[in-house]
Amino acid sequence: MAVNVSSASPYQGYVYAYPHKTAYRPLDPRPPLREAWARERLDSLFLYLHIPFCEMRCGFCNLFARAGAPGELVAAYLDALRREAHAVREALSRPDAEPVFTAAAIGGGTPTYLSPDELNTLFDLAEGVMGLRNAPLSVETSPATATPDRLAVLAERGTTRISIGVQSFVDAEARAAVRPQRRAQVEAALGAIRDTGFAVLNIDLIYGIDGQTAATWRYSLDAALAWRPEEIYLYPLYVRPLTGLARRARSFDDHRLALYRQGRDRLLEAGYEQVSMRMFRLPQAAYRTVYRCQSDGMVGLGCGARSYTERLHYSFEYAVTARHVRSIIDEYIRLPPAAFTAARVGYRLDEEDLRRRHLIQSLLQAEGVDPAFYRERFGTDVREDFAAELAAFERRGWLDGLRLTPEGLAHSDAVGPALFSERVRGLMAGYRAR
Repeated sequence: MAVNVSSASPYQGYVYAYPHKTAYRPLDPRPPLREAWARERLDSLFLYLHIPFCEMRCGFCNLFARAGAPGELVAAYLDALRREAHAVREALSRPDAEPVFTAAAIGGGTPTYLSPDELNTLFDLAEGVMGLRNAPLSVETSPATATPDRLAVLAERGTTRISIGVQSFVDAEARAAVRPQRRAQVEAALGAIRDTGFAVLNIDLIYGIDGQTAATWRYSLDAALAWRPEEIYLYPLYVRPLTGLARRARSFDDHRLALYRQGRDRLLEAGYEQVSMRMFRLPQAAYRTVYRCQSDGMVGLGCGARSYTERLHYSFEYAVTARHVRSIIDEYIRLPPAAFTAARVGYRLDEEDLRRRHLIQSLLQAEGVDPAFYRERFGTDVREDFAAELAAFERRGWLDGLRLTPEGLAHSDAVGPALFSERVRGLMAGYRAR
C-alpha cells in the first residue's frame, strides 16, 4: 500500500492501540468469551480495570468518563464490575491452563475518585475473582484525589506505579485546559505520593495549551523534575471533536513540535531515557514486566475497557459526550450476569492486521522493531512485508534501519496512522462520533 507522509500533520492521532476503537462495530452474532479465549495463551496476560468516574471533565479529555457520579452510581458500577469479573474469569478457565496476569493497571476516568473502602472492594475483585498476584500494577490518580487515605490503600494492596495527571504547574494554563487546579494542590498530592513510597511515580504534562510559551513550559518541566519522578509523559494537546476545547481549534503544529523538542531535550539532559514519543524514564526505574504488548493478551473489565485476544479485540460501546457516556454506564450497571459472557462490540483481525499491529506496537517504541521476534511470529521478513511504508519513512529521515530516528519519534502521531490498513481507515471514517 502506498504511503503518503510528505505533507502529513505530525499530530494525526495518538496510536495507543491498533485498530483504533472507532473501527469497532457491533458483533453479530456475539461470540461467547469462552470460545474467543479457548485457544489463546494465558501465561502472560494484562489485566485492566476501568473506572469511568472523575471529579470533573477536563477540556481536552476525550476519554470515556463521567464527572461527578453520585455514590449510589459508583456502588452500582462496582456491583456490575463484579458480575463481569465472575463471567470473564469463568470464560478464561480451562482444564489445561489458568490465566496468569503479568501486568495490571487501573485507569479511567480517575480510579481514586473511589473512596478508600471502594478501592478495597476493587482490589478484592482483582485479587479474589480474577486472581491477580504479585504483578506490576499501575494506578492513575489526580491532584484532587491523591489523598493520603486513598494512597495508603493503593500501597497496601500492592500498587507499584502511580501516574498523576498534572498537565501544567502553571495555574493559568490549567484553567485554559479547563482543569481548574492550583499549584499548591498539585504539590500536596505529589508530596503525599512520595511519602507513601511507591516504587514508580509518573507525572503527565501537556504541551500546546493556550497561552503556553517556551518559558512556561520550561517552568512546568523543572517543577516536575524537582520531584525526580521515575517516569514523565509528555502529551501534545489534541483539540478533538466533541471535547470542551474543540471550539478553540486552530493550527499550531510548529508550536507543539517546538515545545516537544524542548521538553525532550530537557529530560534527556536531566538523565532520562526516551522510551517513546511520550514516555521518558530514569534508567534505574523499577517498573518492569515480561508482558509483550505485540503478542500477549489483554483482559479488560469495565464499560470503557478493551480486551485483546490475538484475533478479536472487543469492548462495550464507545462515546465521548456526557449524554452518551451516561447512557452507556446506565446500561452497563443493569446488565445481568449472562450479558457478560459474550463480546458485544469489536473488530476481527486478519493476517494483515496482525502484522500491522505488531509493526506499529514495535516501531513507535524507541527500541524499534525486533526482526527476529517478527519472523518468529509470522515467518516473514518485516522489511519485505512493509517495504513501501518503511521506504516512505526513510525518505523523510524518520527511520534508521528498523528504529525511528529522533525526528521520527517526534512524528510518531503521523507514523502510526500511516500504517493503518485500508479496512481500518474505512471503518474509522464511517464512525459517527457521539
